[in-house]
Amino acid sequence: MSENNEMLTFGGHLEVLRKMLFRVLVVSGVIAVVVFFFKDVVFSVLLAPGEYDFCTYRWIERLIKFCGYDFTFEEYHVDLIATDLSSQFMTHITTSCILGLLGASPYVLYELFRFVSPALYENERKYSVSIVVSVYLLFMAGVLMSYFVLFPISFRFLGTYSVSKQIRSTITLDSYITTFSTLTFVMGVVFQLPVIAFALAKMEIVTAKMLATYRRHAFLIICIVAAIITPPDIMTLIVVAIPLYLLYEFSIRIVKLVEK
Repeated sequence: MSENNEMLTFGGHLEVLRKMLFRVLVVSGVIAVVVFFFKDVVFSVLLAPGEYDFCTYRWIERLIKFCGYDFTFEEYHVDLIATDLSSQFMTHITTSCILGLLGASPYVLYELFRFVSPALYENERKYSVSIVVSVYLLFMAGVLMSYFVLFPISFRFLGTYSVSKQIRSTITLDSYITTFSTLTFVMGVVFQLPVIAFALAKMEIVTAKMLATYRRHAFLIICIVAAIITPPDIMTLIVVAIPLYLLYEFSIRIVKLVEK
């Protein structure tokens, strides 16, 4: 249906979809161009988690000192290099496009909702608004979790790990950005657990009793997932596994609300 509640043909739907995709590309492109021209600010933010004095480490030190213990992280330095002639420029373009899409994501979700909402019933439309907002907020929570916790700890461990003092680590810029983007995207997806639980509950595939019964199994799976996406040290695993398990418990509460 169109905005005037008129039935559209298949070709009409394709035309609406084409216009929607064009608007999304324009908005994403404009934001990407803005990001491209603010190179110094953007890359200072992106490269900050790889520094030894990143804010996360300072917060942990203050927390430990508040508990009555004297603790300071050791300084470390990992050199980033570019091995190809065009790698810095291409990384700049790729990063700008990714951040442009991320910055335009609220508008993208809005356009997608406008496209599918005419086919939804009134009650489904109410649920879909809540789901879209929840998906976005949870994804951004996963992005922040990756930026402030997961990636800094992962980079510190993997970047400073050495099998011999004769070997000096130099990380390529491509490797840094790829790892950063991958971990961030993975955490954004993993944080969708409550939304997935809500959808499965609406389809009557899972129940709150079922999720509560398999708490131990879920905790084991969460630990395995955390071990896969984090470096092999117990501290990072705990830091990632705790919020994921809290999301699982939150999912149980969501499912209970659905069942009422």
